[in-house]
Amino acid sequence: MAGDVVYIDVADGTKRVMNNTKLYVKFLSKFKEDPSFSEIEPALTEGNTEKAQSCTHTLKGLAANLSLMELFKQSLELETQIKTNTVNPDQIEILKNTYEQTLIEIGKVVEQNA
Repeated sequence: MAGDVVYIDVADGTKRVMNNTKLYVKFLSKFKEDPSFSEIEPALTEGNTEKAQSCTHTLKGLAANLSLMELFKQSLELETQIKTNTVNPDQIEILKNTYEQTLIEIGKVVEQNA
């Protein structure tokens, strides 16, 4: 369906690592270890927009490199809002939900390729 959310594009992600599925799955497994996501909201709460923007940028880059499509999209949106000083609290919630769902989808991909 056209309206379906794509959390992970496994074919694209695998292609990014020269079709090495095992390596791609290894990278996906390590994704949750990156602290960027967990540091965004506290930085915004503290008014540290520079750190929040940096963490969001890092998360966006990781999402792009791992073909985590919806997380990339939502990170890009939040990063734009931070840069323009127009952060919508709803976007933070959208990013949280997207991150959580992405972790669930990563778990499925890892399990399928174990």
